[in-house]
This record gives sequence, C-alpha cells and structure tokens, in this order.
Amino acid sequence: MKVRPLGDKILVQRLEAEEKTASGIFLPESAKEKPQQAKVLALGAGKVLDNGERAPFTVKEGDTIILGKWGGTEIKVDGEDYMVMGEDEVLAIVE
Repeated sequence: MKVRPLGDKILVQRLEAEEKTASGIFLPESAKEKPQQAKVLALGAGKVLDNGERAPFTVKEGDTIILGKWGGTEIKVDGEDYMVMGEDEVLAIVE
C-alpha cells in the first residue's frame, strides 16, 4: 500500500530509538523515549496560499528532521509505523 499525504502534510518514519545510553547501559523497551529524528518519505502538494498558488516545502524527500515528541498522527501501514504531520510541526532539518 502506498500513502500519499495531502496539502501541506508530510509522511515521515521515526528513526530507531537508542538501544543504550552514552555510558553503555542497555535500555529496556519501557525506558526508551520516542526518537525525535525522522526521515521524510513523501510530501503533499503544498499549502494553498491566498492567491491560489502553492507554497513550496522547506523539507524534501530523504531529509532527516527533528520533530516534537507529541506532534503528528501515527499510522501503521503494512506493519510499518509512520507519521503524517504538517510541515509547520518540523522543528529543524539535520544536515
């Protein structure tokens, strides 16, 4: 199944959570935090401006981004976890 976001929405997949701390202690599943980095997989058509044109996206497919812990809508497609979110919920692009 293929998911295509609409409007100014983007489809992302969170990167894997850290398995161990910086000091080498392995974390159980219950202690892991949601990763705040994700990879952009797909973009919508863009936000419609007042003049009818579409605003270009700041992010592009393949970018690694920083997002808030509680933003977006989590979905599951073919057993994989994804998030659909507005571009305005992206905090930064990792370069």
